[in-house]
This record gives sequence, structure tokens and C-alpha cells, in this order.
Amino acid sequence: MSEWRTERLWLRHWRESDLAPWAALNADPQVREYFPDVLTRERSDASAARFQADLERRGWGWWAVEVRATGEFIGFCGLDPVEESMPFTGVEAGWRLARSAWGHGYATEAALAVVDFGFERLGLPEILAVTAAGNLRSQAVMRRIGMTYDPADDFDDPGVPEGPLRRSVLYRLRADSRRPSGPPRRTPEA
Repeated sequence: MSEWRTERLWLRHWRESDLAPWAALNADPQVREYFPDVLTRERSDASAARFQADLERRGWGWWAVEVRATGEFIGFCGLDPVEESMPFTGVEAGWRLARSAWGHGYATEAALAVVDFGFERLGLPEILAVTAAGNLRSQAVMRRIGMTYDPADDFDDPGVPEGPLRRSVLYRLRADSRRPSGPPRRTPEA
């Protein structure tokens, strides 16, 4: 299963029409507040191409997120192996949404769907999430999806230059400790 729908969202493959709103999202200083910089159009397009290639190659990764009611592309959510430079290993859940999509519960809804996918379809024993220590909005999503935090796991991200964004936090969710998922959150798409 490489695409699915939640109650309000469609997690799907990337389209050419996603590139302009994806670039606008990545050029927004508020959206990129906890990243070292904003992305140029070229870097943004290249990231979408990598995400789509991963989806095609392995069947999972960073999916484009669309609001079902409007067809609006609002960002991405998904799972990806932790980069080799990190001081830990595993599979990471992540999300990034346009500011217009903040405050609607979309990040939580999409994150719950990808966590279910990771545990149920991929058989992962644990899913991680990482963010800058100051990114309280993302940490709130991590807690809402049942992840736990241990300050002993805090680390300096080797991919971030020295400065206030380098200190990062790690959240974890183990398959054997997650709460029951309740009714299905997704409808498989062929």
C-alpha cells in the first residue's frame, strides 16, 4: 500500500502540481524556523523528487499530504530511515505542513496514520521522531501520538551548524507500548 486516506487527508505520491506549494512552504521562514535555512526552489524540487523516488523504490517514505475536502496540498508526512550521521539508528516519523494547515490537527492525524503503517505494515519495533529542542509544536504532536521523551536522549544534531538549532530532542514509540489504535484511520487506495 503506497497511498491511503485518513478521515480528512490523503497521503499520496508526489505530483508536478505539488512543487510550487512545496517550494512556497519551504521558503516560509516560519515553517523553516527550526531548520538552518529556507530552501531555494531548486533544493525544494530536488527534495520532492527524492521523496517520490523513495516511495517508488521501497513503497514508503515521505508522502505528500492533501486535504480531501479541498484537494489542497498542505505538506508532507511519513517515515524514513534515520541518517547515518545520527548518534542512533532506526526509522523516523516526520511531518512538515504549510502555515495555513497549522492548528487543525492535520499533523497529528497524518502522523498517527504513518505510525500505524510503520507498526502494522513494516513490522517496526520502534518509531522515532526528532526535532530541535525549541520546536514545541512538533513535540506536542509527538506526545499526542503517544511518543515518550527521555532527556538522556537529547543530542547535538551533526547535520546542523553550531548555534541554537543544533540541540535536538528524540522521542520514541515502541510497538509493544503504543495505545490501541481504535477504528481504522486509513482507507487503502489501490
